[in-house]
Amino acid sequence: MKAGTRFIKNVVEVAAKANPPMPWTRGARRAAFIAKRNAEAQTRKSA
Repeated sequence: MKAGTRFIKNVVEVAAKANPPMPWTRGARRAAFIAKRNAEAQTRKSA
């Protein structure tokens, strides 16, 4: 097997195993973070 073929085969295999969380699957955790971030922006005071 050529090195290039082996490399591509390995990349395809690893990509099939990987299952990163998608932004739309984070749901409640992401919404809570955004709400917290927005709440902090309102409490700031300027000098």
